[in-house]
Amino acid sequence: MNWILLILGGLFEIGFTSSLGKAKETTGSTMYLWYTSFAICLVASMTLLIKATKTLPLGTAYAVWTGIGAVGTVLIGIIFFKEDISFWRIFFIITLIGSILGLKLVSH
Repeated sequence: MNWILLILGGLFEIGFTSSLGKAKETTGSTMYLWYTSFAICLVASMTLLIKATKTLPLGTAYAVWTGIGAVGTVLIGIIFFKEDISFWRIFFIITLIGSILGLKLVSH
């Protein structure tokens, strides 16, 4: 169950980083809506991380949480923010995904 909470926390991390990116692109009330989304996702992400670390090793949980956030944020950047895509970016994303899965497999 705590792995599910950790994955959800990682997804909310993608939400808060993406919201921050959108807030930088907008002005007025739209900007404040994105900052509100940022705050909600940040609180949700941290809360889920805290709950997950009650039974999962802290180092593993943090690495998986940041890895999910990093991979997701890079993919969101490529898909929605039109960031550059290159062989090396994809290579290291795949390497990071492999590391996340490896940590899950070796954790008790």
